[in-house]
Amino acid sequence: MTSENTIKQRYDFVLFFDVQDGNPNGDPDAGNLPRIDAETGMGLVTDVCLKRKVRNYIEITKNNESRFRIYIKEKAILGHFHKEAFEALKFNLGEDTNIPIPENLLTQLEEHTLPEGLSIDEENGRSYLSIASDADLDALKTFIKELESTRDKEIKSFLSKNALKAVRSRKPSPQETESGKNWMCNNFYDIRAFGAVLSLKSAPNCGQVRGPIQLTFARSVEPIVIFEHSLTRIAVATDTDKEAKKQSGDNRTMGRKYTVPYGLYRTHGFISANLAAQTGFNQTDLDLFWRAIEEMFDHDHSAARGLMTTRRLVIFEHKTALGNKAASDLFDRVTWKRLTDGPARTFGDYQILLDNTPITERKTVVTVE
Repeated sequence: MTSENTIKQRYDFVLFFDVQDGNPNGDPDAGNLPRIDAETGMGLVTDVCLKRKVRNYIEITKNNESRFRIYIKEKAILGHFHKEAFEALKFNLGEDTNIPIPENLLTQLEEHTLPEGLSIDEENGRSYLSIASDADLDALKTFIKELESTRDKEIKSFLSKNALKAVRSRKPSPQETESGKNWMCNNFYDIRAFGAVLSLKSAPNCGQVRGPIQLTFARSVEPIVIFEHSLTRIAVATDTDKEAKKQSGDNRTMGRKYTVPYGLYRTHGFISANLAAQTGFNQTDLDLFWRAIEEMFDHDHSAARGLMTTRRLVIFEHKTALGNKAASDLFDRVTWKRLTDGPARTFGDYQILLDNTPITERKTVVTVE
């Protein structure tokens, strides 16, 4: 998938961002407490969390534009995207199936509105239940489940024994899987950038994609403290009067909220030119990614996250696809210094340095010779 616009060199980068009076990444397994390294007290933000913010930025700014759609997003049904790919490529999703309908069930079956993909056809004086290759198995299961009357008992048994087994996609050939993967890369920005597992049991197999952009967990530069706040809600949540009467009309309920008063976080990233060539990730995509990294927190505000801001982005641009120096050596060139004593509460308490020289710009690009 290489093109003239495909990036030709490797990139490594360091990102500093901070949080003030917010929860940058709650842990659902710990009551949504801010993530923390239990041994060191350093705050953590997962790579998945940061990629989510990049995805949200792309979705907002590109608004489902061609080549910039988002695969992993809220309420998405991933299998539908796979079917869309195979339909666009005009690949057969499977084989239609015709099942003879017993004469005693035909009239009853005709009384029902069958789910999409199922229909009653006639051929040579015989009635058949026609099942399309792309029929929705979940919709069929729901339809069968809702057949609860005694009169529909035989229809339910007939569909369970015959129709459910007939709904199955044809296994795509290796060439079709590869074409499907390329189509997904061309249409979805996050697949092209971060990669994805596209081998689903319930949809056409589009293989697996290794994305050129990889991020580490972000870790705070110093240990963080976590504040717990008690909150009061002056309205009850139930749809009955029971809770309100219990409180004599006071209608107050208590809750909890956790915040980090201040934390400066650092994460590292890597961009592979070789993997970019495989997914079609190009210079336009890269420029958009840098812009997303700089601006993603401006479009992700919420009361829970407090004030989060990208502070410094240091990009190391190599001359070749394989790179000129080890990433670890480059990252060691980026350091930080504390400017004040006592608890840190603003970014002004820190200074970010490159080769011991303070960095004042939000984004700095360094050519690696």
